[in-house]
Amino acid sequence: MKKKECIVNVYLLNEHFSPEYAEAQHNGKESENNLRYEWEDEFAITSDVLSVTAIEDASFPLQGEMPDGQIFSHEVTRMLLFEIASADAPTTFVGASASIVDSYEIDQSGKDMRLKIFLKDYEPMSNPIPGIYIASKEFPKELIF
Repeated sequence: MKKKECIVNVYLLNEHFSPEYAEAQHNGKESENNLRYEWEDEFAITSDVLSVTAIEDASFPLQGEMPDGQIFSHEVTRMLLFEIASADAPTTFVGASASIVDSYEIDQSGKDMRLKIFLKDYEPMSNPIPGIYIASKEFPKELIF
């Protein structure tokens, strides 16, 4: 039996997208001058995924090493995290600061699971590690140079 993977798509919404123009001029589809998304990230969790669960108002431990070799660890709060549980791998987390999430969709019914996260485009953010998007106002000040 084939493993069930999870395909994750993260979209940055284009606040200037006009659904009215798309409907009137392009049968509801986006066009070169009327893009629905500024960008899209896509990646796959290729372990045998069992479930995808949303966790609201969560904390994410941002850890790493500074250029001078000093270790750091900061809790980023007010996150919307998605716990991706697998049968044959450690649990994976993806997510974003709740303030920049417009909406999300979880589909666990197909041959592979799908998670779509739609981010608002009017607030600056960072993507310090794959799958984690932190609003600038939530980013640990100690890590800003």
